[in-house]
Amino acid sequence: MKAFIDLHCHTSASFDSLAPPEAVVKAAADRGLTYLAITDHDLIDGALRAREAAPHGLTVIVGEEIRTADGDLIALFLDRAVPPGLSARDTIAAVRAQGGVLGIPHPFDRFRGSMLKDPKLEATAAQVDWIEAYNARVVGATGNERAASFARDMHLPGVAVSDAHSVLEVGVAYTVVDGDPSTPEGLLAALTDVELVPGRASYIVRTITPLAKLVNRARGKRRVPPTSTGPAGLPR
Repeated sequence: MKAFIDLHCHTSASFDSLAPPEAVVKAAADRGLTYLAITDHDLIDGALRAREAAPHGLTVIVGEEIRTADGDLIALFLDRAVPPGLSARDTIAAVRAQGGVLGIPHPFDRFRGSMLKDPKLEATAAQVDWIEAYNARVVGATGNERAASFARDMHLPGVAVSDAHSVLEVGVAYTVVDGDPSTPEGLLAALTDVELVPGRASYIVRTITPLAKLVNRARGKRRVPPTSTGPAGLPR
């Protein structure tokens, strides 16, 4: 059975989005997605709201875009948020301890906290489950081209994602798989055979992000500060 999944999407729980979780899941269902990962920055609050509000036919996966000391990671199937600021290695350990799975978002995006900042990028990639081979918000063609090539070199599945920060962007890019990606095991099995459906967020839509940051800052909402200590049992 075909599944239509977007594994990277933000809601107003993120410091740089104004999209209510309820509006995000409605848009996803209306546009034909069957699985949507809500991956707010360093929080899972929006994902939990989205899961409660998801209409029939749409499964919401609780996830998080985690700002590690080495760059960003996407974690899915979380029960609790993983704090930002840990090393990539410790972040991966914390996600695995919850039974979660991980991917590297926009690895060669020059303008965001990409894993390219990590001099041990290949070592980090060897510990994750997929690479974003196409991210609709990457500016310019080379970032996605390099990501797709890197995924092939690392023998990892490449996925296409919207990285939506507004309702307009939800599902603009997505991945088609066979199977049932509603569990970590099911998702990993489904990612062995993927079809990428790329799309691009327009420049005008991308300008919503700096506007959202200003509005949220005025409301007192800021990015979650990095932690100074690791989760229990994890060395710093």
